[in-house]
Amino acid sequence: QVQLVESGGGLVQTGGSLRLSCVVSGGSFSRYALGWFRQSPGKDRDFVAAISRSGSSSDYADSVKGRFTISRDNDKKTVYLQMSSLEPEDMHIYFCAAEQTILTAPMTRNIRDYDYWGQGTQVTVAQ
Repeated sequence: QVQLVESGGGLVQTGGSLRLSCVVSGGSFSRYALGWFRQSPGKDRDFVAAISRSGSSSDYADSVKGRFTISRDNDKKTVYLQMSSLEPEDMHIYFCAAEQTILTAPMTRNIRDYDYWGQGTQVTVAQ
């Protein structure tokens, strides 16, 4: 059984930084493309960033490009989201997700393409 567990959320001041982590257990970590999404109550879950199976390619939503960095450590079976220059608009619950895919498949922003999800971690940005 594949499980994803996020951590690293919390309260930060505007302009501050946080690093989210997501540990993946079960399955074969290297076979997954990985993504981060975010959601507020009553709103849709939106794409934030994705990273390929190899880690050589990444994709970002325009709203976070240049401020957030996604990375993965296949030995630790962990995907990270380094967030800098945080703004109140970044205050959401952040979810990591894994897509079981072939090595050459392009990354996807489509929520329906992801097979496994974590429970989320809250990020609060104080003005």
